[in-house]
Amino acid sequence: MDWLNMPEDTDGYFGFVYLITRTNALPGERRFYIGCKQFQSKTKRPPLKGYKRKRTIIKESNYKSYYGSSNELLSEIDLHGKQNFKREVLHLATCKWELKYLEMLEQVNRKVLFDDSYFNGIVNLRIGKCPKNLRQKYGF
Repeated sequence: MDWLNMPEDTDGYFGFVYLITRTNALPGERRFYIGCKQFQSKTKRPPLKGYKRKRTIIKESNYKSYYGSSNELLSEIDLHGKQNFKREVLHLATCKWELKYLEMLEQVNRKVLFDDSYFNGIVNLRIGKCPKNLRQKYGF
């Protein structure tokens, strides 16, 4: 199943915040997951022979087939099948700071740590000060 609200062209975006919903449960028993995913992955490779600097390889991430990092969610997907889970993009982000901030904002606003209907078991985040070019966008 493809991502809902995913733009055709992802150039200019760093990543996205998403919501995964289990659709085959009764309305009162629906389960959700909030997460984020980058469009590209970066890996370090050893230097070429005769050189000292490590190489950085940038390639497209596995976002098209990605279903989250929660072990509980992944076991539910194995049990019920991918066709019973809806994946939708909530926000697009232009940099890593914005991506992590929007993910945290969604998780806090939805109270994922207090609500058992969410697969999220932890909100793990390291984020610095807002970049100057984004302060006006977020009202600071």
